[in-house]
Amino acid sequence: MDVAATAARFFLAAVVVLIVCRIVGNAVRRIGQPPVVGEMIAGVLLGPSLLGLLFPAVQETLFPSGVRPMLYVVSHIGLVGFMFLVGHEFASRKVTGLGRPAVIVSAAGVTTPLLLGMGLIFLTHDQVDVLKPGIPLWVSALFVGVTLAITAFPMLARIITERGLTNTRFGSLALACGALDDGVAWVLLAVVLGVASGDPTKVLITAGGAVVFVLVTATIGKRGLDKAINQPGATLDKLVLVTAVALFAAAWFTDTIGLYSVFGGFCVGYVFPRGQASDRVINAISPITRVVFLPLFFAYSGLNTRLAVLASPPVLLLAAAAITVAVLGKFGACWLAGRLARESHSDALRVGVLMNARGLMQLIALNVGLQAGIVTSELFSVLVLVAVVTTVMTSPWLSWLDRRDAREHGNIDEYGRQTAHG
Repeated sequence: MDVAATAARFFLAAVVVLIVCRIVGNAVRRIGQPPVVGEMIAGVLLGPSLLGLLFPAVQETLFPSGVRPMLYVVSHIGLVGFMFLVGHEFASRKVTGLGRPAVIVSAAGVTTPLLLGMGLIFLTHDQVDVLKPGIPLWVSALFVGVTLAITAFPMLARIITERGLTNTRFGSLALACGALDDGVAWVLLAVVLGVASGDPTKVLITAGGAVVFVLVTATIGKRGLDKAINQPGATLDKLVLVTAVALFAAAWFTDTIGLYSVFGGFCVGYVFPRGQASDRVINAISPITRVVFLPLFFAYSGLNTRLAVLASPPVLLLAAAAITVAVLGKFGACWLAGRLARESHSDALRVGVLMNARGLMQLIALNVGLQAGIVTSELFSVLVLVAVVTTVMTSPWLSWLDRRDAREHGNIDEYGRQTAHG
């Protein structure tokens, strides 16, 4: 297939992906789920798990081998943009006055699923053949543990905002814990990527490059962006150009040192200035990133997800165990830690429920692992299922808690208002 024919196939695939993701996203919104859940599911449905299983010729027509590299590149441009938005929101959500309980809950929410995930792999690696040959067992176990420790911070922040919970005790605590959890988890993921190759030279390049990148971004990069973005009279075109150059440069460097482009996008977003000019940039980038590029990423992830592997009883049992470990490790640990930090039972429950969602952030980490050659398609598929299930649980679980508390306290208006926004 020549370049022109490949481009034509890519455009056709993009049309189908955008339409299907929007249809499924709107459908799940009607049952109280965030549209991103529908887009995650749509990506899986377009892959070998459904479309490729029922209509393999149609899937091959839409996603031939020549189109997939293009889909990867375009979707990862959007992924860098999305991580930029996450980094910007991450830095904007600084919550004070919750130091002790936030640290206690966050520590439990990271260490417990991390250790349980590692333990699951150590216990089952002889019974279930899903690990990548040549990758040390402890590296595979650590990667699984890290992916289970991740929280869907952007989704958590959005749920809290849409339900009007920003000024509540548990809403503020969940935001603080989610920020801490994801910060630690992404640092751990960078460590896993650095040691996965087993080559001391590559580890040194990754570690040294990461330190240099963070220092330069936090100092020279931050000052340069402040000056360029806040320049009087700067047009939107210039602001977007400066931002795009910074993002692509950061993505190139972090990819080159083996840290992967998502880290570059996140760091640029974290140091990006605040103010009217930067808000114009965010408002320009956000819609096309979320509406156009992210569905393409979900489709790319879906093409690598093969739920047919669950037909194998050992793999199905591993998936069930992984979901159980994920929920107990995150929800259970955060609830218990909240109680130990003297939060009310109701607040601790809600913090645990919010922290339990993995969503898009886990999908991003899984794709980084797949790109790095750390995980097999079987383990990837199992962990994608964990991401979808734990994310789907969040809204109905919160709504059930709202209804329960409304019955107990008789404050139907308050809880009904919160539930309606879900």
